[in-house]
Amino acid sequence: MTPDQIVTRLFDLFAARGMRFYGESVTEEAHALQSAWLASGQGEAGSMIATCLLHDVGHLLHEWGEGIAEEGIDARHEQVGATALAQWFPAVITEPIRLHVEAKRYLCAVDASYLATLSPASHQSLQLQGGVMTATEVQDFLQLESAGAAIRLRRYDDAAKEPARAVPGLESYRSLLVSLIELPSSGLTP
Repeated sequence: MTPDQIVTRLFDLFAARGMRFYGESVTEEAHALQSAWLASGQGEAGSMIATCLLHDVGHLLHEWGEGIAEEGIDARHEQVGATALAQWFPAVITEPIRLHVEAKRYLCAVDASYLATLSPASHQSLQLQGGVMTATEVQDFLQLESAGAAIRLRRYDDAAKEPARAVPGLESYRSLLVSLIELPSSGLTP
C-alpha cells in the first residue's frame, strides 16, 4: 500500500464508524477532528496534530459499538489503536496514543480540579481503566519518554467534545498524514 492508500483506508474507517457516539455529546469523527484542530491552534508539531486526529482510532476498530462502558467493558482502545497504527506511523505518534488513558489516570491523581471536570462518560471509563493512579504509578508514568506528549494529547482530548464546534474535515489532514507514514524498507539499496 502507498501512504495515500493507507490514509484512504483510515478515512474509510472514519466513514464507516466515525458517526458513533461513545458516551459523549459528539461523534468519534467530530471528536478526532476537534482534537486535531485544537492542537493545530496551539501551534503543535504535525506529529502531535496527527496523534490527536488518530488517538481514538481503536474505538473504530472494535465491533462492540456504542455504549460498551455501560456494559462494563474496557476495549483497551488506546492499545488497539496504537498497535494498529504502529505498522505505518512512528512512535512519536503511536506512543502518546498508547499512553493517553494513563495520562488521564495521572492527571486525576495530581490535579483534583481535573478530576472534577471529567464528563460522566470519562468518570465511568476511568473506573474501567484502573482508576486514579497511585503515587508509585505516577512516578513510573513520569519516567516514560512520551508522558509529556500523552498529557498534552489528553488535554486536547478533554476539550474536544463541543457539539456545535465547526472544524476542518478529514481531507484537510490527508497530506500531513501521508507525510508522516513510515513504510518498512524493502531491504534493497538503490
